[in-house]
Amino acid sequence: MYELIWNLASFVIALGILVTVHEYGHFWVARKNGVKVERFSVGFGKALWRKVGQDGTEYVVAMIPLGGYVKMLDERVDQVSVQDKDKTFNSKSVYQRIAIIAAGPFANFAFAIFAFYLMFLIGVPSIKPIVGEIIPQSIAAQAKLESNSEIVEVAGQAVRDWQDVNLALIGEIGSKSISIKTKNSDSQYVKTHHFDTKNWQFSPDKESALTSLGLYPYRPKVHNELARIGKDSPAEKGGLAVGDKLIAINDDSLAKGWTDFAKKIQQYPEQVVNVTVEREGRELVLQVKPKGIDRNGKLIGYLGVSPKADDWPAEYKIDLSYDVFSALPESIARTWNLITLSFDMIGKLITGDVSVKNLSGPIAIAQGAGDSAGYGFVYFLGFLALISINLGIINLLPLPVLDGGHLLYYVIELLTGKPVPENIQEVGFKFGGLALLALMAIALFNDFSRVLG
Repeated sequence: MYELIWNLASFVIALGILVTVHEYGHFWVARKNGVKVERFSVGFGKALWRKVGQDGTEYVVAMIPLGGYVKMLDERVDQVSVQDKDKTFNSKSVYQRIAIIAAGPFANFAFAIFAFYLMFLIGVPSIKPIVGEIIPQSIAAQAKLESNSEIVEVAGQAVRDWQDVNLALIGEIGSKSISIKTKNSDSQYVKTHHFDTKNWQFSPDKESALTSLGLYPYRPKVHNELARIGKDSPAEKGGLAVGDKLIAINDDSLAKGWTDFAKKIQQYPEQVVNVTVEREGRELVLQVKPKGIDRNGKLIGYLGVSPKADDWPAEYKIDLSYDVFSALPESIARTWNLITLSFDMIGKLITGDVSVKNLSGPIAIAQGAGDSAGYGFVYFLGFLALISINLGIINLLPLPVLDGGHLLYYVIELLTGKPVPENIQEVGFKFGGLALLALMAIALFNDFSRVLG
């Protein structure tokens, strides 16, 4: 229940920020072009808070936090006095109307740059992309990728950490081959590996791009020994102690050590289980009752323990931080890379290289918001930037109910010298609404399938 509330609160905060940014883009440019703005609303439905500013605009925070709008004076829908005719949206030139509509998505892109800028100023602790285990007979194994080597380039893109590697690989979905360059810690000699990806089977909702290619990131060795017991946790109540070496659960030996223990304990929410441990040379059998916690709609067992693990080698750690000057170009580059990647993914959805099963809806976004907020402010900034970019891109899609659809009509007006007829616009709005509802239905279905599956 706590996780659900946390995710929901993080989602509302994130969406509220991004919707405000988007609508403020429309609002600011509209005002700069002399358009009277009657209402600026964050959310839909019943108003929770409202205030009329000195500028005459009514500012509203509404009950349903799933969007927002800016209501501009428009002769096509309002009765307009003679003195206000030059303040209407429809009275402005095509170029001005294009600027006002495009300002929303571009405000989202500008916010992403700002969020990344703050993130890079604060600094992001990260890990070099050092290869761990290689799965035999996999695509990575056939390309002769070596364990303990560092990935330095993917498909011509320089990479610094695993996030860079993952994003670069996702951008190569549908490619018949991927060139990956590596180097060893004891040598600066760079090797090139050609991954044959003609038969690459990758489902982002089920596994990472790395594991689908047959490689795992390096991880410090995790020992089958308890290093931390949570206060008042089920483990503490059951008598487990720091230093206990885990041997078995319900007489099932833990062949793979901590990995086995973590997986098996999740299978017994709110059930008493026997845990065999070694303590000071003696074997003890303790009865513990894992707490049931909700994880994506599924109840799993939780004990409240952490294993002993080796430290990360100092040479594997990096800190992605920059000064006030160099952080800006890094932020712009990161934003641009994500914009191009997102448009590339839309293209691959259309061509079928990426399945619609990979679309995510509000449930997945809420979980991402909660997870990133739980990791810390700097990670939440990165999440906000990513979602802001996606919000901007979605609004640029040429569906008449979105900003991109309005822009399409205005570009046609610019080329033909006359506006698109109202009856054609109306048909377009209906089609766009149905298309958007279909996409939302698919995304929600995917969300529920992941939760229930």
